Amino acid sequence: MTSQTTIDASGAGDGATAAPVEAPPAAGLRGHPWFTLITVAVGVMMVALDGTIVAIANPAIAKDLGASFADVQWITNAYFLALAVSLITAGKLGDRFGHRQTFLIGVTGFAAASGAIGLSNSIAAVVTFRVFQGLFGALLMPAALGLLRATFPAEKLNMAIGIWGMVIGASTAGGPILGGLLVQHVNWQSVFFINVPVGLIALTLGLLILRDHRAENAPRSFDILGIALLSGAMFCLVWALIKAPAWGWGDGKTWTFIAASVLGFALFSFWETKVREPLIPLSLFRSVPLSAGVVLMVLMAIAFLGGLFFVTFYLQNVHGMSPVNAGLHLLPLTGMMIVGSPLAGAAITKVGPRIPLAGGMAATAIAMYGMSTLEAGTGSGVMSVWFALLGLGLAPVMVGATEVIVGNAPMELSGVAGGLQQAAMQIGGSLGTAVLGAVMASKVDNSLAGNWKSAGLPPLTPAQEGLASQAVQQGVAPVPKGAAEPIAAKITEVAHHTFISGMSLASLVAAGVATVAVLVALLTKRGANAEAGGAGVGHI
Repeated sequence: MTSQTTIDASGAGDGATAAPVEAPPAAGLRGHPWFTLITVAVGVMMVALDGTIVAIANPAIAKDLGASFADVQWITNAYFLALAVSLITAGKLGDRFGHRQTFLIGVTGFAAASGAIGLSNSIAAVVTFRVFQGLFGALLMPAALGLLRATFPAEKLNMAIGIWGMVIGASTAGGPILGGLLVQHVNWQSVFFINVPVGLIALTLGLLILRDHRAENAPRSFDILGIALLSGAMFCLVWALIKAPAWGWGDGKTWTFIAASVLGFALFSFWETKVREPLIPLSLFRSVPLSAGVVLMVLMAIAFLGGLFFVTFYLQNVHGMSPVNAGLHLLPLTGMMIVGSPLAGAAITKVGPRIPLAGGMAATAIAMYGMSTLEAGTGSGVMSVWFALLGLGLAPVMVGATEVIVGNAPMELSGVAGGLQQAAMQIGGSLGTAVLGAVMASKVDNSLAGNWKSAGLPPLTPAQEGLASQAVQQGVAPVPKGAAEPIAAKITEVAHHTFISGMSLASLVAAGVATVAVLVALLTKRGANAEAGGAGVGHI
């Protein structure tokens, strides 16, 4: 068992090697496990909500600030790059200085950056503060997992992670609904201002409730070169995935960044074997269950986030729904994640993660196959069945893979493990969007001209065909202004049919990825170090 000492909230004893000390029982609010869960859930909710709520505000931001489409893309990309690049380093900061401190700094900085965006009057300022949002969000997320790992004993940890996953799922899915209401009835600034009171609540609760747990052998120094190499490699990888749809997978720039990323990871791995206190001890990956958990998180994110990317276009552009209505149609997915996450936590505690994880990914594969059968005229009832099954499948994976990664890491590396979990999900989501986007684009490019000709529509020039293909990849019918109604109807039918054929193929690929994940899930097992968590806490 990993020995653990509890450091006072003031940080006393920082930098000294303490003898193994049993933490005093949690009295009152301070350090109480369930109150700790509520506190970190409020902070995590703010970050998860921001991940989807902002997309609804982008058109209003562009109109108000006179931003181009490329500028609007940077609102999302700047945040994602800063978050993905910083997560593992931020987790290490929590291991070094304490997860309580990094959580409080993350909450404060994220809320302050959100308020600054709301006060911004230029697109450059919005993008700049979105970078700060990503950096502070990276501090917050691994710290939340580190606090749960240190506070809850092994028999309660899965239930806590289940509720944590429920909050993330509900916040992520609720973002478009809340964002649509705020943009429609208030203004785009309110989408960011809403984080300020939420951040103040999380900060107040954190100051009153959170206790700083640190392992006896927590890191005492920083691997500066390791941080630089890993950050550079992560940046090149994520940047290549972000730009690949625009540059093309055959473009030299795409592969230059991918090659730079591979080189960066290779140099990082070599350096980590030489430094005294590495950023990520490579021995961590000798744990087959932990490594399988990381791979599983990547595969899950590819299938889920990559596949779901096209569903929003399907609902809004093919079915003509508003963002709010589209969000409401995804409520079966959200509802099953909310209900399923704590149930999955209880099941994993009882039987271990292997069966729930494999079953969850099998359900995800079936749901993605079902989504490949959707048509332009598919009703809400059929859609709801597949969305609900997807949510039911994802719940045990979100909970179980997180516990497998964090629970199989030593206590002194719980922040790094939390960063790995979050980074795996971010990279998987980006990879899924890029790869499945390429599948969609290839299918549309290969099918559009033939479908267009078969419908008896006037032939397109190569330039017109390229523009039409870009529109159809988003489910938009490229109807020229002033087109006669019969022609417009034919173009719309061709566009939607072609888009759905691409979405179906992408969904089948996502189902294949989920099927591979079933096999990976069989390599997982309960966290070997989970018993180190919650040492000395009082009765729960």
